[in-house]
Amino acid sequence: MSAADLFDVTGKRAVVTGGGSGIGTMIARGFVEAGVSVLIASRKEDSLREVTEDLSQLGDCAYVVADLSNEEGCRSLGTAVAERWDSLDILVNNAGATWGAPLAEQDTTSWARVLDVNVEGVFHTTKFLLPLLQAAGTQDEPARIINIGSVDGIQVPGFETYAYSASKAAVHQLTRHLAKHLAPEITVNAIAPGPFQSRMMRATLEAAGDAMPAMMPLRRIGRPDDMAGPAIFLSSRAGSFLTGTIIPVDGGIATTK
Repeated sequence: MSAADLFDVTGKRAVVTGGGSGIGTMIARGFVEAGVSVLIASRKEDSLREVTEDLSQLGDCAYVVADLSNEEGCRSLGTAVAERWDSLDILVNNAGATWGAPLAEQDTTSWARVLDVNVEGVFHTTKFLLPLLQAAGTQDEPARIINIGSVDGIQVPGFETYAYSASKAAVHQLTRHLAKHLAPEITVNAIAPGPFQSRMMRATLEAAGDAMPAMMPLRRIGRPDDMAGPAIFLSSRAGSFLTGTIIPVDGGIATTK
């Protein structure tokens, strides 16, 4: 097998949740440019439509409106995908939410908002798309699940985002647990991003200014291709012998302290 073939994902089918902005769009664009048929999903149809119109100029991209903060929304996504495709090669669980406030102001509502999307959403989306992933995966060429965790699930963040960091640590453990039970026909890995230009990170990056890149070993925040690359790797033959891994894509933040 040639080096080019190792990373070839042409003709695969992928669902990317939270694909209407930020990291989800970065991954969706990378997939479309690599020849993957992509279905993006989120709650906000305006952003989904805009991204789909853009990416459709490069390849095959469509969207489904779905609220993945509850089990029924995850079920509806599974149904919509099954109406379009009879199998699914790649699922990227990227939809997420965050919340930050002083400890005394944290309440059940704020925790539920974050954990419902970041943890239960990942679990239920995987559950309802599992039959399609099983239809695609074999021991020699497994289907792929890529969960988007966070560097804040590995290290202690500087901000008071307690629910977010706890949820992302949970995503990492859920990744390992699913990897054990879904092998060998499906691999399950997580990408743990550091700072990227995304809607979720916008306020933090604006507040930090140049201070954040200056604290990072690679002295810059992530670019779109920095996120697309690991996703393509994990979805290709090159990444087919990895499962249960948590890959920090963070410019060295978590691994050099």
